[in-house]
Amino acid sequence: MRKTARTFLPALLIIFTALLLAGCQTNLFNEAVNFWSLGCCGGAAIILDIVALIELAGSTKPTRQRVLWALLIIFAPYLGCILYYFFGR
Repeated sequence: MRKTARTFLPALLIIFTALLLAGCQTNLFNEAVNFWSLGCCGGAAIILDIVALIELAGSTKPTRQRVLWALLIIFAPYLGCILYYFFGR
């Protein structure tokens, strides 16, 4: 079960990132008056952050490393999640 989750989560992260990059336009902030225009990107960031932070909380890393990874995930949501799944696990 754990091995399946380790191979499934990075693939899911890549799929979400590809969908976000395809759906986020360059003039996204011009359309911020529409409720749904920022919902896709923000919702995906929150979901990815929560999944990464839950997995990080259950890891056996030293506290210092967990705090640093958590700060990176919180302050740079997309980049932090991608770096954590590829290098931090």
